[in-house]
Amino acid sequence: MSDRLKLALPSKGRLMGLSIDLLARAGLNVKKNGDERGYRGEVLELDNIEVVFISASEIAWYLKTGKVHLGITGEDLICEHIADYKTRVDIIKPLGFGFADVIVAVPDAWLDVRTMADLIEIAEQFRTEHGRWFRVATKYMNLTRTFFTNAGFTDYRIVESLGATEGTPASGTADIIVDITTTGATLRANGLRVLDDGVILKSQANLVASHAASWTPQTRQVLNEIISRLEAEPAT
Repeated sequence: MSDRLKLALPSKGRLMGLSIDLLARAGLNVKKNGDERGYRGEVLELDNIEVVFISASEIAWYLKTGKVHLGITGEDLICEHIADYKTRVDIIKPLGFGFADVIVAVPDAWLDVRTMADLIEIAEQFRTEHGRWFRVATKYMNLTRTFFTNAGFTDYRIVESLGATEGTPASGTADIIVDITTTGATLRANGLRVLDDGVILKSQANLVASHAASWTPQTRQVLNEIISRLEAEPAT
């Protein structure tokens, strides 16, 4: 059993840069080992941390299975990929960046559809006219099913989105979408509108600890040091 704490950081994009900047402000400077495009790193001030760079969605899986002790990723990905996340991980600290809402959006032309109840009300008529249930494009299949079940909405089938989800209604491959949005500009550009009660989750990046990882007194001491430094330097 290793006494080195494994910390997973996003491997690319804005989330990686913001994560590294946050840690640097807390006096924890991350350096990649070898090539800048490498997937291993270290924290210069603490020699008992091993940094791994992987995709934000993979971080959720690594936390679930205990391959890392600690990770920075979006709450949306934790909730989507770890159905029982409250028993498998601790969401230690919201970090004040990576904000995004997981939402249900419909075509703006559906003037009379403003709420989930409106969707339920027109479902039978929609099936009669089109010969099928609503098609819902999303990458968030678990969050979608849970939200729709709680809303009492059952007359749909999911179309897994592998590309730009917001473009699927215009292309005719879906009627409704469940996706993330920050400003709503992309939704509006594609003629879509968020339902009044269609915010599934308000997400941001979080520091998350795994219950399944092999914790030792030394790794817990490193965790406490990281938390202490982050608490002393609030996220902006």
